[in-house]
Amino acid sequence: MNSFQKIEKEILSKGYKLIAGVDEAGRGPLAGPVVAAAVIFSAETFIEGINDSKKLSQKNREALEIEIKQKALSYSVFVVDEKEIDRLNIFNASLFAMKNAIMKLSLTPDYVLVDGKFKLDLSIENKAVIKGDSRCFSIAGASILAKTYRDRLMREYSKIYPHYKFHKNKGYPTKEHIKAILEFGPCEIHRKKFLRKIYERRTEQQKIEF
Repeated sequence: MNSFQKIEKEILSKGYKLIAGVDEAGRGPLAGPVVAAAVIFSAETFIEGINDSKKLSQKNREALEIEIKQKALSYSVFVVDEKEIDRLNIFNASLFAMKNAIMKLSLTPDYVLVDGKFKLDLSIENKAVIKGDSRCFSIAGASILAKTYRDRLMREYSKIYPHYKFHKNKGYPTKEHIKAILEFGPCEIHRKKFLRKIYERRTEQQKIEF
């Protein structure tokens, strides 16, 4: 077992057998969904190159995604759209997405490792791991599945809403993206509550100009 699997190894030594890692992608963007993924590997499985998805190139993520899906005992993806994010707020929407990704797994884990500071409201024992996507093999695997799935969605949305160049920014607040919002207004997949600060800032700038 690789040192990257140290956390899983400790849990397995306590008698747990099926450990799921869960992570989300898309907390920070102004547009699009938050996507959570969960994955269960066997204790013997190790995939070279798995790491925090943000540290990998798109090409590497997509190659690893295929291998993860081939070698995982079970995996799942759950999407929470922008309207639900506006309704729940992004913190609750992220937890909701991760909880449902766990519940969608075809196998029921007996332990869950969650990326971040907060445990999930599950009947299954679970542990929050800060920076888990760079410390924990199963969470890193989940982070790759979540990001590749979300990135593909945003590339498809870019074809429908070309003004915002979602294929490049994936909905994140780049200067180019913010300029497009101010020029063309929001589209259907923008998180309306996330845009308030942009419009407030524009209003303040206009006041200064006058």
